[in-house]
Amino acid sequence: MIKKILLICLLIVSVACPAFALDGKALLEQVDRNLSPESYESYRKLINIEPSGAKKEFTLFTVKKGVDKVASLFIAPASEKGRSTLRVGDNMWLNIPNVGKPIRITSLQSVVGGVFNNADILQLDYTAEYNVEKVDEQGKEYLLYLKAKTTTVAYDKLKIWADKDKKLPTKIECLTEKDMLIKTLYFKDVKDFGGGIVRPAVIETDSPLYKGYKSVMIFAKVKKKTFKDEVFTLTFMPNLESLRQ
Repeated sequence: MIKKILLICLLIVSVACPAFALDGKALLEQVDRNLSPESYESYRKLINIEPSGAKKEFTLFTVKKGVDKVASLFIAPASEKGRSTLRVGDNMWLNIPNVGKPIRITSLQSVVGGVFNNADILQLDYTAEYNVEKVDEQGKEYLLYLKAKTTTVAYDKLKIWADKDKKLPTKIECLTEKDMLIKTLYFKDVKDFGGGIVRPAVIETDSPLYKGYKSVMIFAKVKKKTFKDEVFTLTFMPNLESLRQ
């Protein structure tokens, strides 16, 4: 009889609180780790596509450590080669060879033009910038509602659709405080990069603010690697090329 009562109580709790088992913060942390190791290097191609069909391509070598340190080096085109960017928390810089000290840049600017801004290109862990307000279940996906922890974040809110099995995003909507859509990110072509890294190899984005324009980010390599803290300093920015050797 006691066992029956306990079973009924458990059933009532599970019906009354269907999302009880969903820990939004833990789920977002899992999405972060599945998207990228805590410390890694990668090669990416960024392609900006104009309404006319004209394209401009950039190739970047990127290194990341922890949740809030990212640095990138431009490898191509020749006109951009040697430029580097650094992000530590909310602070971002651009270094241009032979042009004095690194200059500060903002998250909403873009060092490559196009729809991707600096926050997209130097993406931190989502858990570093956002709190999960709630999680819904939609068929084979979770829908996470995120709100920025501070006003310095590029987007006030995010809605992340994540595959339940892979715990990887399939789509992200970037929104203002008043829920106006700024841009949408589409995650495609899940690929095994080796070393236990299985993630989308392609991210596409479009925006109602840039009608007819599209930008694409293609990952060629993602590899776990550790770095010293000095790599993520202003003085090291001109030396990022040395990490590729």
